[in-house]
Amino acid sequence: MGRRKNQKNFLSVIVPSFKQEKTIQSDLCNIEAVLKKIRYEYELICVVDGILDRTFERANKLKSKKLKVIAYKKNHGKGYAIRYGMKKAKGDIIAFIDAGMDLDPNGLSMLLEHFEWYNADIIIGSKRHPVSKVNYPWQRRILSFGYQLVVKILFDLKIRDSQVGMKFFRKKVLQDVLPRLMVKKYAFDIEMLAVAHRLGYRRIFEAPINLEWTEGNSILARSLWKTIYQMLVDTAAIFYRLKILHYYDKKD
Repeated sequence: MGRRKNQKNFLSVIVPSFKQEKTIQSDLCNIEAVLKKIRYEYELICVVDGILDRTFERANKLKSKKLKVIAYKKNHGKGYAIRYGMKKAKGDIIAFIDAGMDLDPNGLSMLLEHFEWYNADIIIGSKRHPVSKVNYPWQRRILSFGYQLVVKILFDLKIRDSQVGMKFFRKKVLQDVLPRLMVKKYAFDIEMLAVAHRLGYRRIFEAPINLEWTEGNSILARSLWKTIYQMLVDTAAIFYRLKILHYYDKKD
């Protein structure tokens, strides 16, 4: 990860983007509008996960000294994109938020407040927080509930929702966790949280979000059952590495 002489009160926000040419400019503008209101210095890093359309071109046209747009040719998955951006981040607090604006970016301020209040290692946006405002199909509610039950049984994480695309991390946590990670796609959230918990970072808390699910903006909607299958396979692999092989206990 990059270094900065004075990292106090500096926030890095990663925006992973895949085939978001229609919305990426408004996404980044909306996110930066929120960041301009917080008291932290910040940087906004858009990671284009594969140059497959005009997402990189359009994001790169935005004029902001705080925005960095980076890309690579081949699509590797959301988890890879977020980790790629995190390794280049300069902040002492590093966050990510999904593109597409299903998630209200004003939630960044809420998560940051929770981060400070709890002196947290990790803060995660949660659909099941009692203050959250969530509108998404009942089928997905059932699938989400079922998956979280699996996560609770396998990893004993004291959280009710792990999959929302908005999370905050202390830099020290990422320095310990990132080198150990293997998942590149959708189960990467669980891997990050499970490994952090395994390494002793127990100050993991949930914060409220506003979510308005829009099928047109969701890449997952285009291959839902394939995604679910892959998440379950990856989740089982994480459990095997964590509990059986103790792979994540090893140091580089």
